[in-house]
Amino acid sequence: MQGSSVHGAGNVLASTRMDHSFVVLPKQKSPAQGIPPRPRGGPTHYDTSTSGKAMEDSFVVLPPAAASMYKCESASDGGTHLPSSGGSPNGPLQPNNSGFHSSITVLKRAFDIATTQTQVEQPLCLECMRVLSDKLDKEVEDVNKDIKAYEACLQRLEGETRDVMSEADFLREKLKIEEEERRLEAAIEETEKQCVEVNAELKELELKSKRFKDMEERYWHEFNNFQFQLTRHQEERDAILAKIEVSQAHLEFLKRTNVLNDAFPIWHDGEFGTINNFRLGRLPKILVEWDEINAAWGQACLLLHTMAQYFRPKFPYRIKILPMGSYPRIMDSNNNTYELFGPVNLFWSTRYDKAMTLFLTCLKDFAEFANSKDQENNIPPEKCFKLPYKIENDRVENYTITQSFNKQENWTKALKYTLCDLKWALYWFVGNTNFQPLSAMVSSPAEVPAVSSLYTKQMTDSKSESRSKSNP
Repeated sequence: MQGSSVHGAGNVLASTRMDHSFVVLPKQKSPAQGIPPRPRGGPTHYDTSTSGKAMEDSFVVLPPAAASMYKCESASDGGTHLPSSGGSPNGPLQPNNSGFHSSITVLKRAFDIATTQTQVEQPLCLECMRVLSDKLDKEVEDVNKDIKAYEACLQRLEGETRDVMSEADFLREKLKIEEEERRLEAAIEETEKQCVEVNAELKELELKSKRFKDMEERYWHEFNNFQFQLTRHQEERDAILAKIEVSQAHLEFLKRTNVLNDAFPIWHDGEFGTINNFRLGRLPKILVEWDEINAAWGQACLLLHTMAQYFRPKFPYRIKILPMGSYPRIMDSNNNTYELFGPVNLFWSTRYDKAMTLFLTCLKDFAEFANSKDQENNIPPEKCFKLPYKIENDRVENYTITQSFNKQENWTKALKYTLCDLKWALYWFVGNTNFQPLSAMVSSPAEVPAVSSLYTKQMTDSKSESRSKSNP
């Protein structure tokens, strides 16, 4: 294969039936003789010394189809033709097919066919051949090991005893297996039916599950809306309850508010009794203006008139009070009117004194009416209404209320006791009527005497203090 040219044509061996077609190749020299191997890039020229030597038994076996293809291509290229079935098997090639080109073509075709059959690219170098040989040796060794293992298994199987069934047992076993097969087939059919039913139920359950999910989603939407509305209603309810609570607190405050007591606050200022901070009376060292005295009488008349008007017609309002601001008047049972305002002369104040006396008479009549009301309500006699200072005609606790020929100190004390009796009547009125409930200071009608006693005690204490100051 490594010569530069081939002068002699190779012998082509062919049998009569062409069972194995092959092409004879020139024999290669040993690489030890210094001849380099043929490179894969292309053909290499042979040495001229080898041109005359005959090729000895170097050939490539071709399958019939490849050999016929080789014959056709070689004929078209003017190469070597395989001999026909009738030719001599050792006959030489025709002279016109000899030459360098035809030899290279034959070699190239042979190597291509060898590469196709062996899956290894041909030609091979010595090193590649050695590696391939080692690989083939290893494969042969592995195959031999497998063969030994199979032989050992075969010997072991041959050494085991074989329990060969009889024909009757085999038929019985066969019938049993066939029966089992039919039973299993029936079970499979039943299982398939059940599977179909289960699949149908599963689809139905999936539809129900989908409906349930839709219902659940709708439920949660409705629940959220309900929660929102409930929260809003609760907030509105809480706001309303808060307003109600504030209103009730305000109502309780208003219920505890004594309108008459707030409108007509009766107290004292030293030796003077006061109503709405207007002093009633005069002292030698303290000359109170008549305008202030008239205003105080106007407030007292308005208060007593309001209480008397409330109980009409049960209360026999014989002496009528005509409140006219700072110019009040008193009308007796004969419709005679008397002025209850000043200024008046100390020695000539008959009408003024008559008006003050009629005021005391009206206050006493109201006190007697209050006492009769308590008796009607089955209140114990010791708790029935009584004035703290007894009124007799024109006297209050032995102090005359007239101004004529009277000391100013006595007149002022009589006026102070009169306001005390009026305050006592005011507390009874508030505690026993719906005009206004009793104030926070008085919670029941039974406490009215105690409050009035406290007021009387305070006035007495102030009286004692004034005496101690005047008589050190």
